[in-house]
Amino acid sequence: MLQSGSSKGILINLLFTVNKSWMYYVYALSSEIRNYIYVGLSSDLEKRIHAHNSGYERTTKPYRPFKLIYKEEFSTRVEAREREKYFKSTTGKNYLRGLLKKI
Repeated sequence: MLQSGSSKGILINLLFTVNKSWMYYVYALSSEIRNYIYVGLSSDLEKRIHAHNSGYERTTKPYRPFKLIYKEEFSTRVEAREREKYFKSTTGKNYLRGLLKKI
């Protein structure tokens, strides 16, 4: 058992506080050159979009450049993962294609 005030206890509390403040994003990118929508999840959205557009991701490299067409913020990774699964389904992709037509 950790004593309050111990360095391990402080580190655990700090990690818990930091993790609590993380936000998770579900996002959808649309290729500007092909009929392709990519759905993903990240805690650093800007870095992730940059990675896709820079060709660092093998799955999206042939479809770049991308534009962000949708993003949603979640406080837990579990919630974000559930939403990501929805957008990767046929129903979810159809919803995103509908959004794309409005842009």
